[in-house]
Order: sequence, then C-alpha cells, then structure tokens
Amino acid sequence: MAQSGAGHHALSLETSRLVSRCLTEKLGIDASPAALASVPYGCLIAAQVELSHELAVNPNPERWREVALNLMPFEPVIDGDLLPDLPIKQLFAVAGTGVDVLVGTTTEEYRLFTVPPGLIDQLTDEALAQRMAAYGLPHAETRHLYHAAAPEASTGDLFSALVTDWFYRIPAMRMAEARVGHAQPAYMYEFAWRSPQFTRRLGACHALELPFVFDNLQQNEHQALTGPGAPQAVAEAMHVAWVAFATSGDPGWPRYDLTRRATMRFNLTSEVVDDPHAAERVLWEDRR
Repeated sequence: MAQSGAGHHALSLETSRLVSRCLTEKLGIDASPAALASVPYGCLIAAQVELSHELAVNPNPERWREVALNLMPFEPVIDGDLLPDLPIKQLFAVAGTGVDVLVGTTTEEYRLFTVPPGLIDQLTDEALAQRMAAYGLPHAETRHLYHAAAPEASTGDLFSALVTDWFYRIPAMRMAEARVGHAQPAYMYEFAWRSPQFTRRLGACHALELPFVFDNLQQNEHQALTGPGAPQAVAEAMHVAWVAFATSGDPGWPRYDLTRRATMRFNLTSEVVDDPHAAERVLWEDRR
C-alpha cells in the first residue's frame, strides 16, 4: 500500500555523498559511520533540519544536484547493491512480481507545504514558470491546462497543483502502469475530502488521509489537519477497503488498467472515477 509515494524519489551515490559531507561539516565530525554514531540524537536532528532549511531557501541545482527539485536531502540511495536502480525503473523491469499493489494520493498533496506557512500567497508567476521549466514542461500549454482545470486558481494554487502532480500523482500512476504492464494487480485510489482548516484552504492535502485509513479520527492530534467533525463515514469506507486489501488482495473496486484507469475517489460520496485528471496525465507523458 503506497500512500503518497511510489518509485521516483532516490539519490544518486554522488549526491548522497554530497549530502553526507554537508551534514558532517555542520556537525564538525568526520564523514564516517562511527563518527555519526557518536553524535547525540538531538544534535543530529537539529543539523538535519538546518541543512533541509538551507536547501529550501536556496535550491541551487549546481550545488544540490537532483535534490534541488524535491527538496528532500535524506532519501534512499541508488548504491548499486541494496538499491541497484531507481525503484520505478526496477518496477518496469518486473521487480516485485507477485506483490499486489494499492497506490494513490490525496487530491491536493502539496498544499500541506504551501498553505500552513503562508507560502501559497507569496508564489509568483516567475516562480511558477521556473518550476515548469525545471520539470521540462511547455509554459503556455501547461499554464492553460492547469488554469482550465481550476479557473479561479491563484498562482499559488497552480504551483501547488503542478508540484502535486510531479511529486505524487504521476509517480503513483506510473507505479500502477508498471504493474499493469506485467499483468500484475494494481488498485488506484484518490482521497478528495477537503479539510476545513486554514479557512478551508488546506484542501485534500498530504497526510490528511491517514486518520481515515486507520479509522482513528477521534484522536485529538489529528485535528490540526482534519479540523473538528471530520466525516466518520469516509473513515469507515477507507478502513474497510484497506483491511480488505490486506487480507484478500481486493479493496472492493476494479483493478487499474490502461483503458479504463478506474480510481476509487474517497469523499463524502465515494465512487469509482475513470481516468481522473486525464488531461494532466497526457501532458506529463514522456516527461515524468
């Protein structure tokens, strides 16, 4: 069960060594396992947070290489041994045969990272254009397509939707496609219930689905994302589906295929939707 994740994010060995050097320089230690093991846990976490902040403030690709795109310096490493290649490439090459897959995302994943810090109102047309270019997308066509899907969207809204697709939704689709290509079962879902938090701007953001999947909405710590009175019926529907998949391999809706692309969309009314976000999917073909 791959929630908000698939197989596109991993570091090259060279980049992982760069990140290690940056971290150990901050800590003032040698770049060795023994030296890292001697660092108190709190100091190690503080250095990691500081390094991540520096990357977010200045994601210069000449310095940070591929990490500049997803701003995650601590990721799995393609070391040629434990991880011989990018996971999605391995999946298309028949890795994981015999493993059933349930994969999906929330509808508005990246809003978790733009709405709470107020970034969504600070993003400019220039920042949006730069991100499109970094993703290898044609500016005019891409902006028109995303604007057509949400005519009232601000620049920050468009930026969030674009990064949601690059970071989460398209990789999830590619995982399902890899399974289908080898006649392996895959089921796709989308969590679409929008949180009322941050004056209803948070939307169906990253991690919002977790208390629904585990059916523990009543726990207070979840309400920062869900707000009060989150719909119990959605939690029951998701929890039943996840348990069914874990026990039988069938969550209760049609398998994903390349014709129908059936996707269970969880919301106040949950239903199977065929090929959701089709126009965006086509735009990303051969680009992600």
